[in-house]
Amino acid sequence: MTDNKKNVLILFAHPSPSRSEVNQPLFKSSLGIEGVTVVDLYHDYPTLRINIDIEQQRLLDHDVIVFMFPFYWYSTPAILKEWQDLVLEYGFAYGTDGTALHGKTFLCALTAGGTESAYHSEGYNHYSLRELLHPLEQTAKLTGMCYLAPFALFDSRTAVEQKRVQQHIQDWLSLLDALKNDAVEMNAASHVETLNSDLTAVLKVVK
Repeated sequence: MTDNKKNVLILFAHPSPSRSEVNQPLFKSSLGIEGVTVVDLYHDYPTLRINIDIEQQRLLDHDVIVFMFPFYWYSTPAILKEWQDLVLEYGFAYGTDGTALHGKTFLCALTAGGTESAYHSEGYNHYSLRELLHPLEQTAKLTGMCYLAPFALFDSRTAVEQKRVQQHIQDWLSLLDALKNDAVEMNAASHVETLNSDLTAVLKVVK
C-alpha cells in the first residue's frame, strides 16, 4: 500500500508571542506531532538574520508549507516578508531551474482582528481576506505550489472572552491531521473563502 503521509512545515511568526491569545496556543498545539515541524522564526532569528541554507533545506524536506501569523496591516509580520525575500531565491523557488517547490502545498493559518463582515467589498476593509492575500497566492503560483484557502479566525480580539479559541484549536488539529494524511479535498480547499468556514467540506472521508 502506498504511503501518502505528508510532512508539514509550520513557520510561526509573531513578534510578541507573550501577548498572543490565539496564535501562541495554536503554535503550541502543533508541537510534538509526528510529521510536523514547527519553527518559531522570531525566536530563531531575533535580528532577522535568516539562514538561507537551513530554511531552503526545510522546504525541500516538507510537502506542506504553512505560514502561521497574525494579519498585520493586510500583510504578514516583518520576518515572514524577510524570509520570503531571502529564502525564495531565483534558481531555487522560481525562474530557470527553480523548481524546488513544485507540487508542494501552501496555506496560511492566521488571525484577523476585524470581524468577518469587515472583509467584504462593502465592509470596513473593502476587500475579502482572500483578495488581501493575493500576493501570497501569487507567490505560491509562481513557485509551483498548490495554494489553499486560509485557515482564519476573525474578530480574534474577542476570541478568548467569547470562548472560541479551543474550538479553533480543535479545528486546526483536524485540518493538520488531514494535511499529514493527504485527506484534504484539494479542489474544494482551493476555492472556499476560508478552510474553517465549513471544515467538513474540505476534509476527505477516510474509509
